[in-house]
Amino acid sequence: MNSTMMSNGKEIAGSLIHSIPLDSSSTVNRKTFEDAPATRDRSLLIIDNRALDRQCLAQCISAHKIDMDVVAFGSMEEWKRKRHDYPPLAAILLNVGGRKIAEPAISEEIKRLAAEFEAPLIVLADTDDLAQIMKALECGAKGYIPSSVSIDVCIEAIALSLAGGIFVPASSVFAMRQVLETGNPVARPLAGMFTARQAEVVEALRRGKANKIIAYELNLRESTVKVHIRNIMKKVKATNRTEVAYKINDLFPSDFSSDSASRMEH
Repeated sequence: MNSTMMSNGKEIAGSLIHSIPLDSSSTVNRKTFEDAPATRDRSLLIIDNRALDRQCLAQCISAHKIDMDVVAFGSMEEWKRKRHDYPPLAAILLNVGGRKIAEPAISEEIKRLAAEFEAPLIVLADTDDLAQIMKALECGAKGYIPSSVSIDVCIEAIALSLAGGIFVPASSVFAMRQVLETGNPVARPLAGMFTARQAEVVEALRRGKANKIIAYELNLRESTVKVHIRNIMKKVKATNRTEVAYKINDLFPSDFSSDSASRMEH
């Protein structure tokens, strides 16, 4: 990875830390959207040129009864022709599938949509590659969702973007830190997805820190730390703190020792 990418990575990493609400949790339901006035009488627009994919995604999101209309079109041009039939935009979810953000047509579309609309633009793609995520953010996207996540996490990412935050896979947070510290990409990125705050809690858990210490270092309430830990355990399918450490260790064998896991509190 060249020096230009390293410099851009530092700038983007800084913006992520300050853009994500400090006390955001992983629990997302209809209440999340009802509490955000900007979503009332507005619509979530899904753009995907694959009819089946966009229709299935729209139905899945609608089934969660979020406080927005969910509409899906094959292109922005198609939506613009019918825009007066729907409420104003709350957010745009652009599904690029397996295409690369670096492709001129894709990067230009992201830049154009980000500049043309005030509604946050969120990219949905088939990969959680760090370079791809960084490119999407550089082009103006306010979130990046890999298609490997669950529908619940997808909805959480949309809610976070509506709240003014930026949602990216946890794998990119860890990989970006590794790149900035060593200049080398992470060989086995975490195969999951967390908010940036949850990623910080995961890192503290891996180091065997107690809840009280984590709360102090991250400037959180201890009760908030416990909520983050419960949500982290759900995402990695762990039953206790020790299991979280071992599962993360399995994905990052060179970055975590079993000694840390043995210090975990049950």
